Amino acid sequence: MALAVILLATLFATAAVQCTGTGGAGVGYSHVQHHPVVHHVPAVAHTHVPVVHTHVEPYDPAPHYNYAYTVNDHSTGDSHSQHESRAGDVVHGEYSLVDPDGHRRTVHYTADPHNGFNAVVHRTAPHHG
Repeated sequence: MALAVILLATLFATAAVQCTGTGGAGVGYSHVQHHPVVHHVPAVAHTHVPVVHTHVEPYDPAPHYNYAYTVNDHSTGDSHSQHESRAGDVVHGEYSLVDPDGHRRTVHYTADPHNGFNAVVHRTAPHHG
């Protein structure tokens, strides 16, 4: 029992010394030192940034165009064509090509803001002769 009292007294004494800052491993408030805060500003590197000029095409609120092309290459068998026209928001067109099985596929299409895109596909048998 006497040993327990001695150990308990030693524990309280050590705790009291650490809290007052008079010794031990503890840090008392009386030993805190204040140093001014120094901020170092990094040097600014000056670089040349090139200015890029862009050209913006004018907006056409009612575009119009027509185009067409045809390919008939007898050495490769490639045969296809397309034509299309646009007037404002309405597009009409047709394209055709030869499928691998020899049938000609022709697609007629229209597109407008009211009906969206619509296509009608026709297939015709190859010509033998």
